[in-house]
Amino acid sequence: MIAVLDYGIGNLGSVLKAFRHVGAEAALVTRPDAARSADALVVPGDGAFGAAMDEIQRRGFGDLLREAASAGRPVLGICIGMQILFEESSEHGRHRGLGLLPGHVKRLETTLPVPHMGWNRLEVERRPKLLEGIPDDAHFYFVHSYFVVPEDASVIATRTDHGGRFVSMIARDNMFATQFHPEKSQRVGLKLLDNFAKL
Repeated sequence: MIAVLDYGIGNLGSVLKAFRHVGAEAALVTRPDAARSADALVVPGDGAFGAAMDEIQRRGFGDLLREAASAGRPVLGICIGMQILFEESSEHGRHRGLGLLPGHVKRLETTLPVPHMGWNRLEVERRPKLLEGIPDDAHFYFVHSYFVVPEDASVIATRTDHGGRFVSMIARDNMFATQFHPEKSQRVGLKLLDNFAKL
């Protein structure tokens, strides 16, 4: 079973619907105990980093995610769910993240519109299992104003250009995360979620 963490923020319904569309058993969970027996965890999200972290910590999901990461259970972060895996963000002040990966989150610096909203292409640097069967020129749907800057470049799977290149997907061991929204990215997004479910 895939546990989709419900911490009061995020595009939960479409994430759950997308997993069920590809035949994966998935459920929303509101308490850490309900997710400890799950085979994999998904952290969706939109909105502000600080508010997301406050709710994750208040509901006890921070410890759950640390346990899952150390135990080797697959974890997928989506949008804010990607950013909170890192150490800190400068969005509306300084906020601490989970620190599962070294690095920080910063605002897009571009002459193009921010937030970056709409379809954009992934520039593949390496191919984790989540990208199996997805073409190099695939486009995914983005809605964000901030992006992650990993200290360890080896975690970077893809970058995307929006008046400057930023990291759009990371993968390390059992941890995967996307700045884009696979649940809003039609066929290629469903393929990525299907790949995650098959882990």
